[in-house]
Amino acid sequence: MITTTLPPHEEMLRAFLARDASYEGIFVTAVRTTGIFCRPTCTARRPHPEHVEFYASPHDALFAGYRPCQRCVPLEAAGTPPAWLQPILDAVEGDPARRWRDADLVALGVSPERARRWFQAHHGMTFHAYCRARRLGTALRRLGEGERVTETAFDQGWESLSAFNDAFRKLFREAPRQAARSAVSLVARRLLTPLGPMVACATNEALSLLEFADRRMLERQLRRVCGRLHAVPTPGSNPVLDATADELERYFSGALRTFTVPVAQPGSAFQQTVWARLCEIPCGTTTTYGDIARGMGMPNHARAVARAVGDNAIGIIVPCHRVVGSDGSLTGYGGGLWRKRRLLDHEAGVRALALGA
Repeated sequence: MITTTLPPHEEMLRAFLARDASYEGIFVTAVRTTGIFCRPTCTARRPHPEHVEFYASPHDALFAGYRPCQRCVPLEAAGTPPAWLQPILDAVEGDPARRWRDADLVALGVSPERARRWFQAHHGMTFHAYCRARRLGTALRRLGEGERVTETAFDQGWESLSAFNDAFRKLFREAPRQAARSAVSLVARRLLTPLGPMVACATNEALSLLEFADRRMLERQLRRVCGRLHAVPTPGSNPVLDATADELERYFSGALRTFTVPVAQPGSAFQQTVWARLCEIPCGTTTTYGDIARGMGMPNHARAVARAVGDNAIGIIVPCHRVVGSDGSLTGYGGGLWRKRRLLDHEAGVRALALGA
């Protein structure tokens, strides 16, 4: 349940011609001469601009008489793994300790180079690096639960204890036992939303990061969170991330207005106060930086509040999108102003339905 607000035509045309991935989930492009609609990032040959029109969703394009492109598959959620890759992802999740080789991929009918490119684009690492990080994350958790190093090493697919120790030192900069005592277990997972994929990181206790995957500041935010937590994120899931995925799905369907997932992102006392104030803004309403500053008893610190809001690393759940300019205009948002508008329109619609019920 996302309100269909579109950017200006010229902006969408520029994004489509440039295959701008930041507009995934914002619009689909329909071509009058072919009767087909595509994602903004479709790799098909670009049509003449006069033959193009835009829709806010595949649903709208279908009802306008267009059929989905078979190359970019716009009916699937942005960031959905392609069909050829899904059996491999299922196998990795079913046996995280498995040590994969190129021959294993070939046996499943997948080119190792094709798998490498997809994982590099969607996870920032190769397929083999992803599997290795997955195994190391599992090993770290098991060591933290008191399991012996030797037993953990062989159970997680290492052929020798020295190779296991080397892999641990390379990623965590400590030997396995020392890392298990000092490191925070931080698990990372990609979550699909109607506005594009997001990256979520959480400890076993709380959510520490939730950002759109195409945000330019994502890498910096991730380094900041990991540095302050003394943690290295490893692919996987835990109950906090499962709860986050569930609540986001209910939020976007209009069934949830208040999040209950525990959050704990590191920051100064001032930042923590500002982020707590953000969580007090009711769904379907907005406030300003000045209002937050005055509510904190610091009326002359609106700019400092704006900086703290910009440093928020937990999007949507810590709702920095609900802060607007003093004149009501949209101001900067790390996920993009169009996403901010879509989120605010969505929440206004949900609130209107609740008040009319």
